[in-house]
This record gives sequence, structure tokens and C-alpha cells, in this order.
Amino acid sequence: MTARSSLTVVLAAGEGTRMRSATPKVLHPVAGESLLAHVLAAVPKGAEAALAVVVGPDQAAVVQEAKRARPEVQTFVQHERLGTAHAVLAAREAIARGADDLLVAFGDTPLISAQTFARLRAALTDGAALAVLGFRAVDPTGYGRLLVEGNRPVAIREHAEASTAERAINLCNAGVMAFDGARALEIIESIGNANSRREYYLTDAVGIVRDLGLEAVVIETSEDEVRGINTKAQLAEAEQVMQARLRQAALDAGVTMIAPETVYLAADTTFGKDVTIEPFVVIGPGVSIADGAVIHSFSHIVQSSIGKQALVGPFARLRPGTSLGERVRIGNFVETKASVLDAGVKANHLSYIGNTHIGANSNIGAGAITCNYDGFGKYTTEIGEGAFVGTNSSLVAPVKIGKGAYIGSGSVITRDVPDDAMAMERTAQTIREGGAARYREAKTGGKKPTNG
Repeated sequence: MTARSSLTVVLAAGEGTRMRSATPKVLHPVAGESLLAHVLAAVPKGAEAALAVVVGPDQAAVVQEAKRARPEVQTFVQHERLGTAHAVLAAREAIARGADDLLVAFGDTPLISAQTFARLRAALTDGAALAVLGFRAVDPTGYGRLLVEGNRPVAIREHAEASTAERAINLCNAGVMAFDGARALEIIESIGNANSRREYYLTDAVGIVRDLGLEAVVIETSEDEVRGINTKAQLAEAEQVMQARLRQAALDAGVTMIAPETVYLAADTTFGKDVTIEPFVVIGPGVSIADGAVIHSFSHIVQSSIGKQALVGPFARLRPGTSLGERVRIGNFVETKASVLDAGVKANHLSYIGNTHIGANSNIGAGAITCNYDGFGKYTTEIGEGAFVGTNSSLVAPVKIGKGAYIGSGSVITRDVPDDAMAMERTAQTIREGGAARYREAKTGGKKPTNG
């Protein structure tokens, strides 16, 4: 067969009507990425692939997300909702440019894989004019049924228009199709609206291909891969499937997870070698974890990089912009944001570190915080190598703590501290002999105090 390289992809990203949300359906997240972004990540890439996304009216946020995920994308608007074929023809300009293949996909199937798109295109290489993606449904209610004769599709019947016998068929239409680019526009433009809803169904392409004497084939995949999202319940089901995939991929890559079913990952999480993740950890988008790092239980991490052999948690929160160097220790109830902690830094408990750069091997005591916000702006704190910040200290930004400096416990530091200096800010301690007894006497009139 002649080699096929050029490709047009038309992806319909219309509005959802049952999500009960102000957020467009395809912008809802699964594993930290929008439904749309997942599909755009799976469709073919490269100089020979032209990508068109069809959106509904007033969907600027969807257009923005499409361009974020694939900057080369061209967008088109379907002004009226007149069916799937009508949506595809909204991108007629892109289709008419001509390509070897045309792929039609949808923005609400986040679990579809690049391998499945490749299988559809391979069927075109083998001579088919149309390849239809199908699946065997556990419960086919609501799905269009694929009617097959001699292993070839002859029609796709929408559930509402299927006979009782046809509704018993469990081979269902996933909606995704691949067309021979030389005939694609001819086929799709031939689709009429002679149905109960007066809409233009892309599914009618199967019958048109047959009438033209061309070959159509069915490529089967799993039901999980083509789950469409129309409700919040279906969104939750897709999240479960995606999390199971991500956990398995992490385990296969050598990550140790003691209770993987309790760990939540993002689609873009990356791991080094010999990483350990304890139970009940949530990892959001933009996280990388280097060799030998350990994430202890009940930690929450987003948009952060974790260095080799770092220890995080338990009960730690790493917010966006956190960068931990090698052997950094972040302990229980420590929160970081927009901060760089160089190698060997320890912040073992009860601290907040925001907009801060901490030099190597410094120690942040329990309860110490950086005061980075004054109600109007954010300010930075710089802590030099080998510094020691004592328990319950407040560093009021902007402020610099020098290398090897020592901050006494309980201090409120508002001025820069030179290298190797000691800074303390406390009132003098006073002791009043018998003062506690006199206080109790004044409060109780000599009566024995009661607890509570």
C-alpha cells in the first residue's frame, strides 16, 4: 500500500449539558489535566498532523485550553448544535486542505490512547475507507449499536432508533472514526438528517461508505478507554480508571507504594529510581520526585520538585514553586510555597516557608515561619548556608539571614542579620517569687480551683 503520512485531526469539544457546572464539560479535570488536554495529548503530533478543535459559541476558555495543550491547534465554532457530523463540518476548511487520513475524536474521552489512534490509521493503510472504533459494553443502554455482517460494519443504529433485537447487541460505537482523506469530505457531506431528531449523525457514514462500494472496518478497544464523560459520576469513574493506570505505571517503573490504592497521582508526575510513597499521599500537577526520595503519609504536593533522598512528611504540604534539594527534610505540619531549599536543609516540624531561599544545611526550628505577606504584597526571605533559625521565630520579609547566623528562639526578626552573627529579639525574663500563689488567691478568694 502507498505510504500515508499527512493527517488532519478534527476534535469536537462541545458543551456538556448534564455536568451541573459553570465549567465547560471538557475543562473538568482527571488526574490534574482537563479532559480536553488528555485527548489532545493522545492524538498524533508532528509536522504532518494538522489539528482542528471544534467548540461551541462563547467557549473562549475551551479555546484557551486547547492552545495551551497544543499551541498549533486551529479552532472552529459550531454555532448550532445539529449533531456530530455537523460539528465535524464546522472544520470543513481544515478538512478541505486535504490529507492522507482524517481522524475524528471527541474532547470528553480522556482515557483514549495514542496506540488506538494508530490502530485506526493502520486500517486505512490496509485499504479501508473508514475505520470505526467499537467496544463491548457491559451495559449498552444509550449507546449506538454497531451492526456487522461478515465482520464488516453495515450501519450504526442510535439507541433511540434501534429495534429490540438491535438493542440486544453489545458491540457499541465509541464515536471515534478514521477516514481515507481522499474521500472524507465527500462522505461526511453526504450525511443527511432524516432521523427523529433532525440532526446530522456521523454514524451514518458507515452506510454511505457501503453504498459507495468502499470498505469499512471496526477496530475494537476496551470500554474503559472510550468512556465518555457527561456527568459528575462518570467523571469520578474516569478518575478511578486513570488513577489505576498511573499507579500501575509507577509501580512498573520501580516506585514503591505500600498501599497504592490510597495514593493519588497526576498525569504528569515523574519519578526517579527507588522512590517510596507511603499511604494517603496526594500528588497534583507539575511534580517531579528524584531518586531515593520518600514521601510519608498524608502529604499533599503540587507543582514542586523534590530532590534526591529528600524526606517529605508525614502531614506536609508543598505548594506551587517549591524546590527541594538533595537530602532536604520536610517534616510533619510543614508548609512551603514558592521557595527553594538547598541540599541538606531541615525543617522538621510546624513551620511555614514562603517566598524563601534557604542555603544548604540550614536548620529551621519548630514553629518558625517566614512572614512573606503584609496584606498587600509578597516579599522574600533569604537564609544563608548553615544558618540556624530557632524555635518559634518569625522572619519578617524582606529580610536576609547571613551564612552561619543564629536566630534565638522566640525572636521576631525585622532587620538583616550578618554572616555568623547571633540575633535575638526578646523582652527580659522576670521572676516574681510567690506570684503564682498570689494570682490564684486573687482569682479564687482562697477556694480550691475547679478544673474546666
